[in-house]
Amino acid sequence: MRRQDGFTLLEVLGALALLALLLVAVYGGVRSAIHAVHSGGAAINRIDEIASAQRFLRSELSQALAQPIEHNDHGQPVYFSGSEHEMRYVAPLPGYLGKLGPQLQVLKLVDGDQGGQRLELQLSLLPPDGQPPKPLGDPQVLLDHIVKGGFDYRGRDAQNQPLPWSSDWADGTRMPQLVRIRLQAQGGYDWPELSVPLRVDAAAAGGHVGLLPGSIPYGGAR
Repeated sequence: MRRQDGFTLLEVLGALALLALLLVAVYGGVRSAIHAVHSGGAAINRIDEIASAQRFLRSELSQALAQPIEHNDHGQPVYFSGSEHEMRYVAPLPGYLGKLGPQLQVLKLVDGDQGGQRLELQLSLLPPDGQPPKPLGDPQVLLDHIVKGGFDYRGRDAQNQPLPWSSDWADGTRMPQLVRIRLQAQGGYDWPELSVPLRVDAAAAGGHVGLLPGSIPYGGAR
């Protein structure tokens, strides 16, 4: 009988080894591509989170109202309270959320669950009868995974003299002219330094809300 041609065992094993190496290379390439896609998506989401937090804070702080949030030991109304890691002010929320009227907004830098810090916002209703503010649910996280940060304030004193930047706003009967938010996000993501001007002058007498000296009315000349 004539001998039939075929592959030897060594040839089959060599082919299988080459196929295995090819599959490993393909798997490694696919895995690297998936990782790159996930990393790119996470980076885009993080940048969007930072941009959204900045837009919201700029909008709310620029609309801060000269509405009392409490009274000091001398019975004077306090319109703004600010320290390095917390500030309190009254402002209306945007869109349909503003139907509840101006609300007390408490912005805080607090310790996170997995290290670092997070930026939280607590909203509270201001009852018209002068009762203490009523919190609206739990605090909302505006940004997490923060390495460090702080708030700074700048304005004028009771003699209308300019004050330097400070991490504490002691005179709550007056509102700062500028509020600065400094944050350093984890992962090397950039938080552009945010300095927001407040347009309202809380020192206006008789409950009349005026603009801070040198500010431009909304919708006016630029």
